[in-house]
Amino acid sequence: MRQDTGISRRQFLQGSAAAAGTFALGGLSANLAFGKGSDAFKVGLIGCGGRGTGAAADCLAAAAELKVDLNIVALADAFADRVKGAKDRFKVADARCFTGLDAYRKLIATDVNLVILATPPGFRPLHFAEAVEAGKNVFMEKPVAVDPTGVRSVIETSALADEKKLGVVAGTQRRHQAAYIETIKRIHDGMIGEIVSAQCYWNQGGLWVHKRGPNESDVAWQIRNWLYFVWLSGDHIVEQHVHNLDVINWAVNAMPERVVAMGGRQARTAPEFGNIYDHFCVEFVYPKECRTISMCRQIDGADNRVSERVAGTKGVSDCCGTIKDHKDNVLWKYEGENPNPYVVEHKDLLSSIRDGKPLNEGKRIAESTMCAVMGRISAYAGREFATEWAMKKCGLDLFPKDLKMDGQLPVEPVARPGVTKLEDLKEPPKRKKGK
Repeated sequence: MRQDTGISRRQFLQGSAAAAGTFALGGLSANLAFGKGSDAFKVGLIGCGGRGTGAAADCLAAAAELKVDLNIVALADAFADRVKGAKDRFKVADARCFTGLDAYRKLIATDVNLVILATPPGFRPLHFAEAVEAGKNVFMEKPVAVDPTGVRSVIETSALADEKKLGVVAGTQRRHQAAYIETIKRIHDGMIGEIVSAQCYWNQGGLWVHKRGPNESDVAWQIRNWLYFVWLSGDHIVEQHVHNLDVINWAVNAMPERVVAMGGRQARTAPEFGNIYDHFCVEFVYPKECRTISMCRQIDGADNRVSERVAGTKGVSDCCGTIKDHKDNVLWKYEGENPNPYVVEHKDLLSSIRDGKPLNEGKRIAESTMCAVMGRISAYAGREFATEWAMKKCGLDLFPKDLKMDGQLPVEPVARPGVTKLEDLKEPPKRKKGK
């Protein structure tokens, strides 16, 4: 097992610029070779839980369909048992398996030329920045941050990926799903007219929970039980509902201009549920006063609904295969093939790198993540605010300072509207890269 070392966001930023000089040349050279179709994909997986190993399997399936040479050659995770499970599955050599909070750095320092980022989202801005600095192509799971500071970091890193001609694809599989693509193409072509309102939902029951073991430190337990801590997941509106919000941004072809939200913690109140809410309702106001109602809930025993809907001056659409007029007559229905979008998103990334025209979805998934973050902040504080404030002035940074696996990390209290104040979120410092 590798020895764990503590990290903080500030320490990472100080170290990443220096690391770039060491790693960037090899990673970028490897990427350029793909443009000539003359090299293999060497993939490193950072985050070896269920979603990470699932993404790695999808990546292998995509490579098989494309008939390209691709192997999972390195693994990293905070926990040794997670690495062992992935090692046995993907047959990775012991020397290329890394554990601890700094495992991602050791993996990125190898000769991998594509990394899959699938740790809890609170780590995503750090890992993404290090990977791109080192010249690695990236597939990263959604969401890509949990706070405005992280979102701005991801946007900055995405711009650097453009400069380095690196591929970046996010795990918003609806963007790679044929029924969604064809439907939204027709929405953009004006089939439902000008969009005047929209709705989106992710209402479901509860998910898994990891109860604390007798010898687990604060940090180890919270990372194992990451869904329920805001600094790790961003709350379920960010971790899960970002999918639906991304579809609305896509359909409207814009970000909202302001937000007001409410939410609470009604059913999941035990300590193992950390400090997140179990329901939210948000109003996003897009340009031209196009208002979107967004709902998400994780409460057992209630009705489920996971969907999107946009309404225009000529008709309505579910965004994923059907367009109707205002009398409920079907104007168009998708009847083509629907290949697995979890595989297609990897095919699209691999093809783009191989062809020398790398996709870069970093900025748009950062913006959709920000929408979800804004919904959470508004609900927590019980306040309405403009997107411009969140994008440019909100200095909220949830990442713990001097994080160590065996360290103490008291759970922050559950947010209370009227008590949690926007005024507490100071304007971010003007921090230069590497400082």
